Amino acid sequence: MVEITLTYEGDLRTKAVHGPSATELITDAPVDNHGKGESFSPTDLLATALGSCMLTYVGLAANKHGWDVRGTSVKVRKEMVADPIRRVGRLKVDIYIPIELTNSDLAIVEQYVTTCPVKQSISERIDVPLTITCKESFTLPGSR
Repeated sequence: MVEITLTYEGDLRTKAVHGPSATELITDAPVDNHGKGESFSPTDLLATALGSCMLTYVGLAANKHGWDVRGTSVKVRKEMVADPIRRVGRLKVDIYIPIELTNSDLAIVEQYVTTCPVKQSISERIDVPLTITCKESFTLPGSR
């Protein structure tokens, strides 16, 4: 179990403290929701959690298969919806791996990243399209 303690700082800003490391994280409401937008918003952290979890799972696949995937990057595009309530509607994920991999290898990577705990915890109401590309232009478009 990990404990995270949060404090409301005022002006739609929060401070979170990670119990085990004492690392602090600040969130701000986005400008389009009456905030200052000076830091990650809570929904930005959802997108960040998904991207970092998937990137970690690329690393797990690489460790198992002997690939050097340093420099791999993930871009997550968060799209909000407002009807019937304001929420995250879509998290489009693009993963770029800067080494040559076969389509079979890319399928292994896709299997790993789609089983990361954050992805598995996201509601079916959020669309999560996935594209994985590697150095030699092989692309494996994933499904939800």
